[in-house]
Amino acid sequence: MPTENTSDLNGLLQPRSIALVGAKDRSVWSVSAFENLKRGGFDGDIYLINPKGGIIHGMEAHTSCVAVGARIDVALLMVPESVLLDTFDDLHSAGVKAAVILSAGFAEAGEEGQKKQQAMAEKARAVGIRLLGPNCLGFANFLQKTAVWTTPLRRAQPSPAVALVSQSGALASQLEQFAYQQRVALTHMISTGNEADISVAEVIEYLSAQDEPKAIALFLESVRDPAAFIRAAEAAKAAGKTIVVLKVGSSEAAAKAAQAHTGSLVGDDAVFNALCKKLGIVRVHSLEQLIVTTDLIAQFGRIKPGAKGLALLAMSGGLCEIAVDQAEELGLCIPELSASTKQALADALPSFATPNNPLDLTGGAMVDPGLISTAIEIIATDPAVGAVGFVFDIPAKDDKRGFARSFIKEVSSGFQRISVPGLMLSHTFNAVSGEARSMADEYKLIYSGGGLNHVLTALHKILDDRETSAISNTITAAHHARPNSERAVLDFLAENGAKVIPAHIVNSADEAAAAATTLAAPVVLKILSEDIQHKTEVGGVLLNIAGAQAAADAYEQIIASVSAKAPNAKIEGVIVSPMRGKGLEIFVGTMKDPQWGQAITVGLGGIWVEALKDTSLRLLPVTEKDAKEMLSELRGGVLLDGFRGAPVVDRNELAKTIVAIGNAALALGPDLVSLEVNPILASEHGIEALDGLAIWE
Repeated sequence: MPTENTSDLNGLLQPRSIALVGAKDRSVWSVSAFENLKRGGFDGDIYLINPKGGIIHGMEAHTSCVAVGARIDVALLMVPESVLLDTFDDLHSAGVKAAVILSAGFAEAGEEGQKKQQAMAEKARAVGIRLLGPNCLGFANFLQKTAVWTTPLRRAQPSPAVALVSQSGALASQLEQFAYQQRVALTHMISTGNEADISVAEVIEYLSAQDEPKAIALFLESVRDPAAFIRAAEAAKAAGKTIVVLKVGSSEAAAKAAQAHTGSLVGDDAVFNALCKKLGIVRVHSLEQLIVTTDLIAQFGRIKPGAKGLALLAMSGGLCEIAVDQAEELGLCIPELSASTKQALADALPSFATPNNPLDLTGGAMVDPGLISTAIEIIATDPAVGAVGFVFDIPAKDDKRGFARSFIKEVSSGFQRISVPGLMLSHTFNAVSGEARSMADEYKLIYSGGGLNHVLTALHKILDDRETSAISNTITAAHHARPNSERAVLDFLAENGAKVIPAHIVNSADEAAAAATTLAAPVVLKILSEDIQHKTEVGGVLLNIAGAQAAADAYEQIIASVSAKAPNAKIEGVIVSPMRGKGLEIFVGTMKDPQWGQAITVGLGGIWVEALKDTSLRLLPVTEKDAKEMLSELRGGVLLDGFRGAPVVDRNELAKTIVAIGNAALALGPDLVSLEVNPILASEHGIEALDGLAIWE
């Protein structure tokens, strides 16, 4: 649900009167803001405010907002930080309810700047003024022909469907220019800057309630209010509007740059990836991908869960080969066609054409363009195909002989007769002219000039069949005692449904001998102490002990070694467990992220989790379906399936254990920092947790 302040954004983003405070003929900000309003067709009232009055931008200026003597919905403040607070008194007296603040020198400038920003926010709140910024370039509502924006803008384009939100104003300006180059029409462009008041989350909630934006392109440096961001993302998802995010912070250097820029810390990047998966947010990693992907999602929509692969057609065998390589690298499914589909294609195409996916139509399509629509119709009926792409560049200008039109007409004809979505894409990254976009619209084509790589990347996101679920920690803390020792952790895991290795806790050599006799197999003896995390370093582990007497001797050896090497450790006993042989070791661990809460990581166990760093991460809680997806994402996941004759790991049972560990971590409450189970052993004895460690605040 929208926050109580979301409706307030109507006054900001849909104004009927605007004041440019600090207007000057010699200010590039002022000139751009004024020209944007005029060129964009704003038909409301514009007031220029300067204490000296006079003629500015060819209009009579007022000395203050109060002096205007008429309603002002929004004020754009282009005044120095040193006089900004005083300006609020004039705004309040004039009844202004919303302000856009261009001025910098606040939170991004360090501790003193943060104090100034706090004082400004408190002053604005006290007089009932909503703030966008500071340190932002403004906003543009292209639907309302309203641009309170301080760098030059292009004119609005027809049929807008993409909203652009950015914490960086300069980057938003560049993205707007790039969107125009690709003829991606924007509904809104909103720069939030330092977010002293209005945040990215509130803007997303507002856009989610509007009809026109079909997808939201978001540039994000940091998330200042995680709970509000999650609410906003869920509101967008409920409204059927996909968020596509480009977020910095995947490297230490980027994180430091973001901190210097916005005065906010960047959360852990891997956890943010997990958040995106949980919320159905599409994450991209370049400016080009941000616009291309958001545009295609706005035109295409997200394919419903269960979507199949992509069929691709071109008139170049080389391009088809490139497409296969790039799709494999991306993880995009380009499926093998069924025998019946291949036969139908063979019957319809020239004898020298090979019926495959991707499909090279060969030069035969140049002679007979009708082959294009025929092939599209045939290939779209294959049960493995969920979308069809045709590679062809719409020319910047319509050729007089009509060759391009004849091809485009056939593509359109084919797409209109199939039941799965179809799109046309350029070979390489190309600017899209107004004439090209008009031709695509004329033939009702989804078209992107993003080129093969960027479009395949976007289609990988669009055809992703993962179901997403809202974040709600339904498992509440129910365990008041803190399990600190290895055995206490394993016992708690067992209480929560995880399978753990059997164990006896003994406190004498005779008890160790009896335990070994009961287990009737070679055993492992391990010291039990909350004070000792690395048992092998103090001689606290002995393996493959066979027989009662050997177990008794091993007990005495462990106690003597630990007493000598860790004399201050409190010894609770010795654990006797059956010795396990060959199997695959898996690591499962949870961690508490300061922004997003508990997350769970899965990887190969033992030393491999640190050596290979081959892990998959999700926010808690997770389902068995989530756990299976995590296993499928591991590069070493092939080892689960009987690699080179090894036993096959029961993924269903392993997924249940992963879920149980995640639920146990949530049940242990907010003071838990980490719960590590390393290893879980998958062997002939099934799935068993062999070791556990809990770390607390």
